[in-house]
Amino acid sequence: MDFLSPAGRYAPSPSGDLHLGNLRTALLAWLYARSSGRRFLVRVEDIDTQRSSRESAQRQLEDLAALGLDWDGEVIYQQDRYAAYEAALAQLPTYECYCSRKDIQEASRAPHAIPGQYPGTCRALSDDERAAKRAELAAQNRVPAIRLLADVSSFTIHDAFAGEYTGEVDDFILRRGGQPPADPNQGMDWAYNLAVVVDDAFQGVDQIVRGDDLLSSAPRQAYLAHQLGYPEPEFVHVPLVLNAEGVRLSKRDGAVTLRQLLEGHGRDAGDVVKLLAQSLGYEASSVQELCEQFQPEKLPREAFVWDGAV
Repeated sequence: MDFLSPAGRYAPSPSGDLHLGNLRTALLAWLYARSSGRRFLVRVEDIDTQRSSRESAQRQLEDLAALGLDWDGEVIYQQDRYAAYEAALAQLPTYECYCSRKDIQEASRAPHAIPGQYPGTCRALSDDERAAKRAELAAQNRVPAIRLLADVSSFTIHDAFAGEYTGEVDDFILRRGGQPPADPNQGMDWAYNLAVVVDDAFQGVDQIVRGDDLLSSAPRQAYLAHQLGYPEPEFVHVPLVLNAEGVRLSKRDGAVTLRQLLEGHGRDAGDVVKLLAQSLGYEASSVQELCEQFQPEKLPREAFVWDGAV
């Protein structure tokens, strides 16, 4: 594979307008990339077709631009990348999984089972057992999931904030099961862990800046990148924005999106940039001014608690 010049990225899921926490992470991803001479990319992670929409994606792109965040090249949409995921899947050791969610939940209650980890129920089935289970699903107009046949139980990454971090690796899903799409051109239901790894490698992303709620998924993704022969990226899992109760900020907290702050509170984009800069320990009224001051090693290591004031 010919890897492109180094890049950072921001990759939102288009299921609603970006809130202050999303915008802060996007700003940090942009700052890390621009201050290190990397390209900055935006990718729309819309493989969840039930919750994603192109209208939401367009609104998110407009919000990023309103803050002054720019990006290089065209925006990539994961719904256009199914052929790449299929090609990557063919390179990996995998097996079909016929388990329902209920099956997995019950298996995880067994003695010595690791909560939340797939116990490998379908890993060692015989050909006859597989044929029978496949036929059973077909009779229900369902297809099996595809899982990675992992040869490790854990993997260690280095994160700029967390340091050496080791996480569990199981036979995680690469392609989801269930009912096949009505339109054969729509493609199967791809899992996030596969799509994000394939797309980062394709785009030359070597620096991943995102919220620390995703830290636990990084070892799986790094292991998968290793299995596919991709270089492991630099991880930077940054603290989140919390509400006044110390809970991760969400749309349930009221006027938290950029559009709400601009339309209902008489603020402009510069006010929001100033607030975001202050949350990082700086005084700046534009992202360009902030980038000139930005020093990653001086970033706060604790979450930013927002009281609703701008």
